[in-house]
Amino acid sequence: MQIENFHNKVIMITGAASGFGKLLAEQLAGLGARLILGDRNETGLAEVAALLRKSGAEVVAMRCDVSHEADVKALVDAGVKNFGRLDIGVNNAGLSSPMKSLLDTEESDLDINFAVNAKGVFFGMKYQIKQMLTQGGGTVLNVSSMAGLGGAPKLAAYCASKHAVVGLTKTAAIEFGRKNIRVNAICPFYSLTPMVTDSLAGDLESQQLLATGSPMKRLGQPQEIVSVMLMLCAPENSYMTGQAIAVDGGVSAS
Repeated sequence: MQIENFHNKVIMITGAASGFGKLLAEQLAGLGARLILGDRNETGLAEVAALLRKSGAEVVAMRCDVSHEADVKALVDAGVKNFGRLDIGVNNAGLSSPMKSLLDTEESDLDINFAVNAKGVFFGMKYQIKQMLTQGGGTVLNVSSMAGLGGAPKLAAYCASKHAVVGLTKTAAIEFGRKNIRVNAICPFYSLTPMVTDSLAGDLESQQLLATGSPMKRLGQPQEIVSVMLMLCAPENSYMTGQAIAVDGGVSAS
């Protein structure tokens, strides 16, 4: 991948206030991309945007709750109004819920996981692809999970919503491939992002227990995931579409 190929690309990232989204935004800014950033954490988003602008990056940032279709449309519209186009959309925003048996899972657990993880990705693709069709093409990357490729005991609602992301990814890739629009998903194993570390509240024993599920016997580092995200978005990677790429320390090999 040649780093200049992100120069002046207009890239939208949801969930940009922390975790993968923040790190991806920082690295793309350093590669000369122009950024459209959204997150429902307004304070965190403002801090990220301010730092990126201070470094010289062009940034449009606004509150976006991806479970609300109007928010997602507004973010795409604001970015296109400012930059005139949208080259890459990264639907990264997501959440999980407390671990519990399937038998104890409530309708509310399903509702919140599907609202953010599945509907949020759907809304992102809907408005990103509409814009890309007017330009002659573009690239979409959705963030799923290893829980979108296999079972996830005690995370039934999360697992179902992340499987939905993979299904949406493959469907969009088939539907719009002939229109020069690529759509892929990344499926990470547990990684040391705030969503994982905050839920474990610094419990190193729990982190070590999760790590035993990987043949590499460790959790992923955010940079290891973001490196693959960059590869999947890279303009040179022009013949890969409809794929759900596991970045999992070997979990899916067993």
